[in-house]
Amino acid sequence: MNFNTLEFLVFFPVVLALYWLLPHRFRRWLLLIASYLFYLWWNPWTGFLLLGTTLVSWLSARGIERSNSAGGRKLWLALALVCCLGCLGVFKYAGFLTDTAGSVARLLGGEGFDVTVDLVLPVGISFYTFQTLSYVLDVYRGKIKTEQDLGYYALFVSFFPQLVAGPIERPDHLLPQLKVRHTFQASDLYWGLCLLCRGYFKKLVVADGLSALVDSVYAVPGEASGPAIALATVAFAVQIYCDFSGYSDIAQGAARMLGIRLMDNFRRPYGARSVREFWRRWHISLTSWFTDYLYKPLGGSRKGLARQCVNILIVFLVSGLWHGADWTFVVWGGFLGLCQVAGLLWQRAGGPALPDNRLTGLLRQGRTFLLVTFAWLFFRAGSLEEAGLLLRGLTSGWDSAGWQSALSLMELTADTVLRAVLSVLCLFLLERADWSRGTDDTEGAVSAAQGIFFLVSTVTVAWLALLAANGENAFIYFQF
Repeated sequence: MNFNTLEFLVFFPVVLALYWLLPHRFRRWLLLIASYLFYLWWNPWTGFLLLGTTLVSWLSARGIERSNSAGGRKLWLALALVCCLGCLGVFKYAGFLTDTAGSVARLLGGEGFDVTVDLVLPVGISFYTFQTLSYVLDVYRGKIKTEQDLGYYALFVSFFPQLVAGPIERPDHLLPQLKVRHTFQASDLYWGLCLLCRGYFKKLVVADGLSALVDSVYAVPGEASGPAIALATVAFAVQIYCDFSGYSDIAQGAARMLGIRLMDNFRRPYGARSVREFWRRWHISLTSWFTDYLYKPLGGSRKGLARQCVNILIVFLVSGLWHGADWTFVVWGGFLGLCQVAGLLWQRAGGPALPDNRLTGLLRQGRTFLLVTFAWLFFRAGSLEEAGLLLRGLTSGWDSAGWQSALSLMELTADTVLRAVLSVLCLFLLERADWSRGTDDTEGAVSAAQGIFFLVSTVTVAWLALLAANGENAFIYFQF
């Protein structure tokens, strides 16, 4: 089930009403059933994979805790890693690996082989796999105790607001909240609604509004001029942020209305002054996951500068591959990793630093935005070949004819430009309101009512327009 469907508009209010009407002892079963219904709505067969991953990770963690030997603990950990990562590898990377192996064979002078692996990629598998692994690894490290109740653990893995696109929650943060007896708070309902509306505004008004402009250029990479590619790539930078952070807002809002606080996943990333800071603000749950479960075990910054640089590159390359089974994502991650390594080396070498004032701060923000946006070109391109065409096209057509071609290709008119500019300005105002940290009372609700009315009205109009066009844009990160 998708957040931006009419089915969810019926599903969530019913779940919300039943949740607060039922006694506490029945609520976890309601949420568990609702979560599996939410997931099975897309493809019933994927529910078996979700259930299997849940059972294997739960049993493995119990085996780790009960084992009296280091070898036994490692065997149980290996079972969890092989099963969970194995499922992820088969469903997400089997086709990529066979295609790559065939290409390598042809490059070496062989005939290669033509094997097609066409498996349905289960929605959210990358997210809930990492969530189960964090539980098993935390138990192995002795950071947490095992959850004895399978029902609560299954709910932790499948909790529907964040099941298919995060944030990737940690067991010590989400599990206790699922078990505590929540009481209805009007402030939770209010601030949750604020987050829902902000998320829908980002997705339906900004992201979906920009998608046509981006698609018009990236669908014909060999025909676009430099201005068209530059404009489309900047538009994609805004689109993917609003698409993904919009999902996170909706997830946080829905959970907040149930009395549960999910972690922040975005903190105005395009205001970052370095690539390193950008990744502390973008997809925070994934960044912290890789930091705790990959970067630090590799040695982090504890084994010298050279090893630290290698560890950073490994993390970014793996992060790129996590996002998608294609070399474009590997290049995307590798480029951003090199940017971070370059910044680290410059700092360690004692390179001259800009004075710390507002102007230089803006210049550093602009530099970071340009680097990140350039990397988005590889992320959005359909293949390395298409990325090459886009890079070549980016260097040409910067004359009046090229700009005219860009306006024609993207069908840019005064109306479309005005709508895009107004949407981004409204987004900027919405980002200034940190509703995820709303107060526990309703003070200020009256002054905010006009903003909420504006949001609800805008989202409603955008949604009706989308439905009238028989369209429905899934969230971009659903494919990861």
